[in-house]
Amino acid sequence: MMKSIALALALLATPTALAAQHAIDLPIGSEAPDMKLETLDGKPANLSQWLGQKPLLIEVWATWCESCEALMPRMMAAKKKYGGRMQFLGVAVSFNQSPARVKAHQEKHGFDILSFYDRKGEADGIYGVKATSTVIVIDKAGKIVYAGAGGDQDIEAAVKKGLGG
Repeated sequence: MMKSIALALALLATPTALAAQHAIDLPIGSEAPDMKLETLDGKPANLSQWLGQKPLLIEVWATWCESCEALMPRMMAAKKKYGGRMQFLGVAVSFNQSPARVKAHQEKHGFDILSFYDRKGEADGIYGVKATSTVIVIDKAGKIVYAGAGGDQDIEAAVKKGLGG
C-alpha cells in the first residue's frame, strides 16, 4: 500500500521534473529481473518469457495517466516501425484501475500493445519504477539500456538503444 501511495505522489510531479529524476532504481546496464504479472484475463504471466528473446520495450502505464496518453502516438509509431525486431509490452499498474478498465481503454484508443496487469506492484517493488509513463528498454542480452519517464520521451531513440544502434 505504501508503494502505491508513493507512486501516486510521484504522479503529481510535472513531466519535466520526472524526466530529470531517475525513472527506476536499477542502473542502466544491469540485468533485467523477472516480474510476475497477470494477463488482462487474470492468468499468470512472467516477464522472463520475453527476456533474452529479442529486445524489449516496457511501458508502465495507467488509463488515467496524462503523460501515458501523450506517449501513445510515439509508442504506436515505434511499434509499427520496429515491432518485428522488438517486443513491446505494457504493464498497467493496479492503482485506481482494473483489468477490465485497462482492456476497455486499449480498445477505445486503439492501443494494441500487449499489456499485463501489475496487481502486486512488481514494477515498483522490483524495478523501483517512480511513476506511470515509465519506459524501460532491455536489449537482447537482457540488460537495461534505457529508462525514462514523462510524456515527452524520445521513444524512437530509446528503441534504437535496445536494438544496439
